Amino acid sequence: MTHFDARERTTLSIRGLALDSRKLAGTSFLVLAAGFVTVIMLAAAMVPGYDFRGAAISDLGTFPETALLFNGSLVLVGLLNLAGGYLLYRTHGERWLLTVFALAGVGAIGAGLFPLDTGGLHGLFALLAFLFFNVQALGTATRLDGAMRALSAFAGGVGLVFVVLMALGDAGNASAFGPLGHGGTERMIVYPVMLWLVAFGGYLLAKSEGADMPTQPAA
Repeated sequence: MTHFDARERTTLSIRGLALDSRKLAGTSFLVLAAGFVTVIMLAAAMVPGYDFRGAAISDLGTFPETALLFNGSLVLVGLLNLAGGYLLYRTHGERWLLTVFALAGVGAIGAGLFPLDTGGLHGLFALLAFLFFNVQALGTATRLDGAMRALSAFAGGVGLVFVVLMALGDAGNASAFGPLGHGGTERMIVYPVMLWLVAFGGYLLAKSEGADMPTQPAA
């Protein structure tokens, strides 16, 4: 049984409507991830000669054709992750996990507000996002059971391995990138956790519909 259940029926009241916090969290994560992956693909198609293997994903935030789209989407990703993390917190009550979601969100917002061509702040915020989006997948796995727990752990673990490889490559050991290059390595940090967020968002939405779902107090 899932551990997102001690307060799983927590609701928000907005203009007289009772809204399930978990359903809202699921919607936030689904929109966040599906939207960002779509933006990356669209932006890359809009820039003539964009080098998928050699270029950073954040290079898309420096081209006139895609700067507003890409950087704006990063800010939105961060805001939705902050909102979803807080709404999820209302169902599990774990402050450390809320902090992980918050750090990931702040990293994405900062990376969007300070694009790659503005200097070192972008790199710091991007690293924060790369690290904590994957840590939030691992952290969420501690509150889940079964296949969703395995998927969360797998996505977060894969992402963190490639964070290490990217750090080694950027430090001067280009062989750490292997055949994927810098661009492919970055995508292996981002894509698995984004796909996980799509799956996790759908999972939360489906669980919200289960009125007769068994519950178990959180540890």
